[in-house]
Amino acid sequence: MATGTQAPDIGTLRSPLELSWGAELRATLTLALPLIIAQLAQMALFTTDIVMMGWLGPKFLAAGMLTVSFMHPFLLFGIGVLSAVAPMIAQAKGAGDAASLRRSVRQGFWVALAVSLAMLPVIWNARPIFGLLGQSPELSSLAESYARAAVWLFPPALGFIVLRALLATHDDTSAFLVITLVGVVANAALNYALMLGHWGFPRLELMGSGISTALANLLMFLLLLAYSLTRPAYRAYTLFVRFWRPDWSRFWTILRLGTPIGLMMMAEVGLFAVAALFMGWLGTDELAAHAVALQLAAIAFMVPMGLSHAATVRVGLAHGRRSAEGVRKAGWVSLMMGTGFMALTGTLFWFAPEPLLGLFLDPADPQNQVPLALAVSYLGVAAIFQLADGAQVVSGAVLRGLSDTAMPMVIAIAGYWGIGLPVAYLLAFSFELRGVGVWLGLASGLVSVALILSVRFSLRERFGLV
Repeated sequence: MATGTQAPDIGTLRSPLELSWGAELRATLTLALPLIIAQLAQMALFTTDIVMMGWLGPKFLAAGMLTVSFMHPFLLFGIGVLSAVAPMIAQAKGAGDAASLRRSVRQGFWVALAVSLAMLPVIWNARPIFGLLGQSPELSSLAESYARAAVWLFPPALGFIVLRALLATHDDTSAFLVITLVGVVANAALNYALMLGHWGFPRLELMGSGISTALANLLMFLLLLAYSLTRPAYRAYTLFVRFWRPDWSRFWTILRLGTPIGLMMMAEVGLFAVAALFMGWLGTDELAAHAVALQLAAIAFMVPMGLSHAATVRVGLAHGRRSAEGVRKAGWVSLMMGTGFMALTGTLFWFAPEPLLGLFLDPADPQNQVPLALAVSYLGVAAIFQLADGAQVVSGAVLRGLSDTAMPMVIAIAGYWGIGLPVAYLLAFSFELRGVGVWLGLASGLVSVALILSVRFSLRERFGLV
């Protein structure tokens, strides 16, 4: 699309030389480290909510976890759809096509708004959905108060993903890292004021937490947008000139590539959401224990998740310049880094669970003794599936860099819902392993998906992906 403004010459960024294994490791780590920190900071938004909900008591913690488990599949679906923008930008940059890069960013915002509007009515009606799923009226009512406030985080959060993809592809990661950290601090302060009723504000409890999370995400988006509009490197793309003019071909391309990514991510998080429902059937103590154990596992998962964004960019750049060797090195380096880190966190979960759980539930409080004991057993299972969790998210990301999204989606749905969910139900209720059985089911789904996706990447040439 002609704009009358000369686009930057990104073709000069293409390199005729392939990196060594060591150089690829350094390049991936350099790109990944700020992304990992930003991903951890993003998770800290929800972690702050969960910690402060624990201060309100197990009932509020259980209701908050129920809502987070309900909302996360939808949020991850949206993030997955918008993840298609990153490889499209990376491939355009690798090919030196500035016009394609510009159109991808613009239509990414269109898709972010469309996906947010589609999710709004579902999350707004959380209480009747929880009731149909067998949750208690009290928990359902408390959960809805959080959901109806937090649902407004979707438009700014998904818009943030589009801008993050643009900056990450240009190795400009410090800005969204700093902005995400600002968002974490803002969310904690707003929670303290609105949820707990300090500094003259009313005590809104879970509703206050939802408002805080939405406002923090809006602040982060506006700050990153201001940065993108004021930096000369991005102003040259004229990203927002004729913004409201549709580019339906690119819009549907993002949806076509991104929907399988979103469904793949939703399949995994949806499995964990159903696990929370199973825990709700078992009791409030089980659900509260599940909340804190899952939060710790989710924090560890943010490292390979952040690394996966870098893997998509590195593989996408190599794919854009038609380098099979570059694809091979970028993919395997990322996989080794992801699984290596998760081996460390698995060891920590196995040998030192109590200090970690004490961050969420006060061990001196008698009402927390049962949830804490249950959470220790759940973390023991989490320690076992850490390697698989890291391998599945990174292998999916490297395939995404090759624009391979449909088959990984099928693999994920089959593994999580065809294997993980039935195993979790049978072990928990038929074999009466209760919460531990649920977590063993989660492990079986993660292991199956990790193995199949890793094999698919190793056979990428046979499948015609490069």
